[in-house]
Amino acid sequence: MTQQTTDERPGIAAAIVVHEGRVLMVRRRVSEGQLSWQFPAGEVEPGEAREAAAVRETQEETGLTVEAIQLLGERVHPKTGRLMSYTACRILSGTAHVADTEELAEMAWVSHGDLPEYVPYGLFEPVHAYLDLALSS
Repeated sequence: MTQQTTDERPGIAAAIVVHEGRVLMVRRRVSEGQLSWQFPAGEVEPGEAREAAAVRETQEETGLTVEAIQLLGERVHPKTGRLMSYTACRILSGTAHVADTEELAEMAWVSHGDLPEYVPYGLFEPVHAYLDLALSS
């Protein structure tokens, strides 16, 4: 059985990158509805694993080389209707910066307490639970 969304667009893979008590967020040049700040993310290419897409998109958007640690979950995003997967990643090398200047306006390392300012509509529960643990340690 294959999982289908209401449209035929590819799924989106997001990387949850935690480093030194903060999570990496990027702000797109063009918002998707209410989505302005989000995790590094992009479309899964044909034949590509969700985790591999999250790693690739992080490299393309922020210049960081990361590795996937754990697939946190998947859902149809309530704001965009796109199939989303969320993968926890760890940094292997690099310094985060806006590498894709056509797509991104800025990036930020966000503390646990500041997340509601960046994501006022709340986080997907498995991502929220992961960040509660990862950002409090």
